[in-house]
Amino acid sequence: MKFDDEPVPGYPLPILPGHTSPGRLERVLRAGVFAVTAELDPPDSADPEDVYKRARIFDGYVDAINATDGSGANCHMSSIAVCALLTRIGYAPVMQISCRDKNRIAIQGDILGGAAMGVANMLCLSGDGVQSGDHPQAKPVFDLDCMSLLNIGRTLRDEHKFQSGRKVTFAPRVFFGAAANPFVPPYEWRAERIAKKIAAGAQFLQTQYCYDVPRLKSFMQQMEDLGLLEGPNKAFFLIGVGPLRTAKAADWMRTNVPGIHIPDDVVKRMAGAEKPAAEGRQICIDLIQEIKDIKGVSGVHVMAYRQEESVAEIIQKSGVLQGRVPWYPGRDIPTNTEKETT
Repeated sequence: MKFDDEPVPGYPLPILPGHTSPGRLERVLRAGVFAVTAELDPPDSADPEDVYKRARIFDGYVDAINATDGSGANCHMSSIAVCALLTRIGYAPVMQISCRDKNRIAIQGDILGGAAMGVANMLCLSGDGVQSGDHPQAKPVFDLDCMSLLNIGRTLRDEHKFQSGRKVTFAPRVFFGAAANPFVPPYEWRAERIAKKIAAGAQFLQTQYCYDVPRLKSFMQQMEDLGLLEGPNKAFFLIGVGPLRTAKAADWMRTNVPGIHIPDDVVKRMAGAEKPAAEGRQICIDLIQEIKDIKGVSGVHVMAYRQEESVAEIIQKSGVLQGRVPWYPGRDIPTNTEKETT
């Protein structure tokens, strides 16, 4: 797929009727095209080249790149900074906003600032507790939760005002998202919570890792029953996938990472593989091929932590981009040599 008004790097697209942002991700989703997003692990560095190197891996294979915001309550380059660097050269980033670290004053400022830099997609999260990260002595804020954050963001965008009621002179043009986890009980409560997030302003949902397709089908049926797959309340669901490296890693994840469900048969398949990492990639490919045909699924969100170089192979072999024109927003990223001479 290629849009006729594709921009040169650094320049936004115009907003189409019925859209809330000038971003590529919203265009792809509203066009009914299967979307692919991926996660960029922010560097422990102040060198922009470290961000560009990580982004280049996804060239031609993804429609947007998530910049995590202190994921796992660990300290890295901030999401808004990563997004600022990516928008400079034409990438479509998803800025993550965590309620853990900032109050509503700072968060509203970040929404305006991110939008001013060309960030068209923002994912609203409550955030992981500080006790799980590398600064357990830090003081959590949690002035807002993801619901109130979505409401505040939508008020800024649609009503052109801060939560205080004070007007903004130019509203942020943003496509708002939220996280979803259909894979752990209580299942009924999970579905109701997603419905509340959509009512609060979530236009797209990115889920936790999916290794249980029957459970996903059941969840998507719940979304259909709630009227969230079409009509005025329609939301776009991007299902989280990712390659496992070993059976031991899979077992550790499902035991120690809250919210991750990996069925026994997946772990057994990994344990019986001659080349576990290759088998992990194949499981991911197989899952994408099953997931893409489920009603209401609009795309996948690939989380390949420390295996980012595998994303191209996974997406290519899954066939979800077949017939689309590859998009290479990173073609004008400066190299170290160019950076030193400018």
